[in-house]
Amino acid sequence: MTVVGWLQILVILAAVVAFAVPLGAYMGRVFAGERTLLSPVLGPIERGFHRLAGIDPAREEGWLGYTLAMLAFNAAGFAFLYLLLRFQGALPLNPQGFPGLSAHLAFNTAVSFVTNTNWQSYGGETTMSHLSQMAGLGVQNFLSAATGIALAVALVRAFSRSGAQTVGNFFADMTRATLYVLLPLAIVTGIWQVAMGTPQTFEASATVRTLEGADQTLPLGPVASQLAIKQLGTNGGGFYNANSAHPYENPSPLSNALTIWQMLVMSVALVFAFGRLIGDRRQTFAILGVMGILLVGATAVCYWAEAAGTPVLTAAGLDPSGGNMEGKEVRFGIAGSAFFASATTGLSDGAVNAMHGSFTPIGGMVPMVLIMLGEILPGGVGSGLYGILVIAIVSVFVAGLMIGRTPEYLGKKIEAKEMKMAVLSLLVLPAAILGFSAVSAVLPAALSGLGNAGPHGLSEIYYAYTSAAGNNGSAFGGLSANSPWWNTTLGLAMLIGRFATVVPMMAIAGSLVAKTRLAPSAGTFPTHGPLFVGLLAGIILILGGLQFFPALALGPIAEQVQMLAGRTF
Repeated sequence: MTVVGWLQILVILAAVVAFAVPLGAYMGRVFAGERTLLSPVLGPIERGFHRLAGIDPAREEGWLGYTLAMLAFNAAGFAFLYLLLRFQGALPLNPQGFPGLSAHLAFNTAVSFVTNTNWQSYGGETTMSHLSQMAGLGVQNFLSAATGIALAVALVRAFSRSGAQTVGNFFADMTRATLYVLLPLAIVTGIWQVAMGTPQTFEASATVRTLEGADQTLPLGPVASQLAIKQLGTNGGGFYNANSAHPYENPSPLSNALTIWQMLVMSVALVFAFGRLIGDRRQTFAILGVMGILLVGATAVCYWAEAAGTPVLTAAGLDPSGGNMEGKEVRFGIAGSAFFASATTGLSDGAVNAMHGSFTPIGGMVPMVLIMLGEILPGGVGSGLYGILVIAIVSVFVAGLMIGRTPEYLGKKIEAKEMKMAVLSLLVLPAAILGFSAVSAVLPAALSGLGNAGPHGLSEIYYAYTSAAGNNGSAFGGLSANSPWWNTTLGLAMLIGRFATVVPMMAIAGSLVAKTRLAPSAGTFPTHGPLFVGLLAGIILILGGLQFFPALALGPIAEQVQMLAGRTF
């Protein structure tokens, strides 16, 4: 590890926080229904959408109505995207002449983009028409991110309101998230991407003469517009198969820094908005403290593991001072690759600028573990905030047991119903990951897709279902997933990871919003100081360790031991 490498990481983090503070204040005003700088321009458009859709934004819903509206909207989005992908060959804006997708690939892809996962069992430049990229995948990049924001805002309202029955209006919240937050930022950053060399055209390709004198065909398309929202919305799906390692998506170290900034800024800003909406900005720094400590710690482990290199490559005659550059782009280096890998999996983004399967075993385990912890560091747009708030509820319950008092969080008593729903929400991820992995580890139809044997092959299975259930979308890369078994089961894992987690979380919101908000007393456990930060961080690590350590011991940990002994598979 180098000082220059760490300076790159710290400068990006500082830029994220510097912009997230005003953005969080702005988002707080948007979701509080207050007037903003963009209201004169966007207000009439918002009201027009409401009239066309027959929505009265002042008519709020209880938790069940809000949840059902969210589920119905996402089901309609899935149906539209599935049909678009199946029949794209007969639709316009298909200059490449690509046929429609198979039923299992269309199912997997439609579920993937609706759930904000963006797992890709295909190569974008050889599979998707421009219409599918824009009207299908690009639209869902906006809507899935807006859905996550709306759900987080609903849970925050449950904490901020006292003795109420409603948590908001889903369609109004989703419209505000898209119109006032995601769209303006996507336009600005999309223009920035074009300025740095990312294509934005309806042309199918360009033929160029190489230095060797041969002709090469370069696939083109509306890349910059999709790239902007894929990162801002923590979606992660690439226009190209190589994703953010492709020079058209990520041409330079500067674009790499911008990409990481885009991934992080919205999720961090939502934490600042959370503090403003509940009227206690001290809570912002407690949540951000946990996120920052664990994310920087994970980055340090990944950076150290990759900078240390491998005995096998050293024995082959490579200079060990260069670290493990296998699977990485020289223009990003080890620091840029390690931080990108940690950020994209600490979030639910899933974009990759290096091959995670080519990392050292411990280096590759870091992104896997970050997803297993629930992708709350800082997590996806919206999903990271409501995910860490659910764990915070568990943390104050544990604290209450230790001091012998009824636990409270943000002025709301945490009782049996909230704990049952919190535990149910937290058990979804390990059940989906370990359940599907156990079956796939012995099923011939699944094993035929593996690119490696031994512990690394097992890690490919773990990573695939971890990424799917965690709604991340990244992969180790050695798995051939475009088959009926993998496309179907990964699609089911995505659905479970998104919606089976959200429903109990919204039930918690419905229970909390009806409770009276209590003033702090002498017996209240403070949730804004270092003690709570340590407790919350500890609960996150303990939950992850208890649930996944045995599986990790058979995969990346076993592979690390074998690597140090000079053995490979």
